[in-house]
Amino acid sequence: MSNMSLVTTFFLTGLPHAPTMDTTLFGLFLLIYVLTVLGNLLILLVIRLDSHLHSPMYYFLTNLSFVDMWFSTVTVPKMLMTLMSPGGGAISFPSCVAQLYSFHFLGSTECFLYTAMSYDRYLAISYPLRYSSMMRGRTCAFLAAGTWLTGSLHSAVQTTLTFRLPYCGPNQIQHYLCDAPPILRLACADTSAIEMVIFVNIGVVASGCFLLIVLSYVSIVCSILRIRTSEGRHRAFQTCASHCIVVLCFFVPCVFIYLRPDSKDAVDVVVAVFYTELTPLLNPAVYTLRNKEVKKALLKLKIGSVFTQGK
Repeated sequence: MSNMSLVTTFFLTGLPHAPTMDTTLFGLFLLIYVLTVLGNLLILLVIRLDSHLHSPMYYFLTNLSFVDMWFSTVTVPKMLMTLMSPGGGAISFPSCVAQLYSFHFLGSTECFLYTAMSYDRYLAISYPLRYSSMMRGRTCAFLAAGTWLTGSLHSAVQTTLTFRLPYCGPNQIQHYLCDAPPILRLACADTSAIEMVIFVNIGVVASGCFLLIVLSYVSIVCSILRIRTSEGRHRAFQTCASHCIVVLCFFVPCVFIYLRPDSKDAVDVVVAVFYTELTPLLNPAVYTLRNKEVKKALLKLKIGSVFTQGK
């Protein structure tokens, strides 16, 4: 990190909105944050307590819920502070570095997790008889560890490239979080080469993961179409539909923000809300409301708690 940096504090401008909307937006995003944390904690609890959910699919879902819970925690509290306090947008240089690293670490890990989950669904539907031997506990742990390690390395590259530049003038970040594109606009140096490296870095990760996911689902659809019974096809499609929904909600905004040349601050900030705030909220809702096994586990947990209270 460069010692030439004279900026000790950045100021986040937050979401573009009318001042009269401060309280409304604060209440809305606080509600989203609370529901996100509680929803993902509930999934972690249910999967932990129900032995029927100790399978590779739910092992990856546990990792995803954990990531989503912290992904939201990295972004929302600071956003709420910018809405309710005139000085709430202030963030120290080290805190900005930490937020950017955590944001890209958790975001890229989630990207890799979606890829691992699509591979898991591919094996489960295309090779049902060999699935249990192909996706053993050690294999799942290896894939999960790989997503976290790769995510940390990817984020380290983004953070190092962003903060190795000198920041000696403007310190107002046109965003509600510390992210690479708006921060690079404040650098007191030519950023074109670094912007290109970051563009390629994110592009390779995002497009590579998305391509693998698409290939997995093309193979899955081909396997589903070979299933003889309509009930079997319906169950297979339903299993994969949830994953497809959250994948699109995550990847489309990311591609829009990071992989287009004519980036606009205000538009990017609004679009970023979809994958930083809404996708972590959607994951527990989609995976519980569309999943019969999780709903059964929730019902058993509720009945068990009622029975315990009755005693």
